[in-house]
Amino acid sequence: MKEIGERLKETRESMGISIEEAAEDLKIRPAQLENIEEGNKEAFKDVFYLKFFIRDYAKYLGLNYEEMVEEFNEFLFDYTSKISLDDIRKANKKQNKTKKIASPYTLEGKNQKSIPPFIIYILIFIVVCIIAYCIVLLATSKDDNGKNDIIKGENIYELT
Repeated sequence: MKEIGERLKETRESMGISIEEAAEDLKIRPAQLENIEEGNKEAFKDVFYLKFFIRDYAKYLGLNYEEMVEEFNEFLFDYTSKISLDDIRKANKKQNKTKKIASPYTLEGKNQKSIPPFIIYILIFIVVCIIAYCIVLLATSKDDNGKNDIIKGENIYELT
């Protein structure tokens, strides 16, 4: 990781670009670029973001970004392969012990109560039928003389 950062820093300095200018162009904080150049991966919460920052920074500097990403992947593989299984198990236990946050947007599957779609379709069909029946009833209503009245706006037209 240190080698990647040093290569990025050397390239940036040889081009005469300040860290602030590069950070502004890449839309990231100058401290993040400094951490990349120093090889400080602990400054990043997620290594995937770090990987994308390295890729974008290498592109920006005109370096072979695919090669830089591949080198970072090799570093990451070497780093993670040195983590003991006990440390991984401890991390899993800590993660499993954390309390889940209750939110209406993250309901468990068995707690959700939903209406099956076919019932909703039946209800929509019934409502449409009732509305159609009311329209037909109004359109064919008869007055006291037995004539059909058709109501349009404010006018009533008699059919003979």
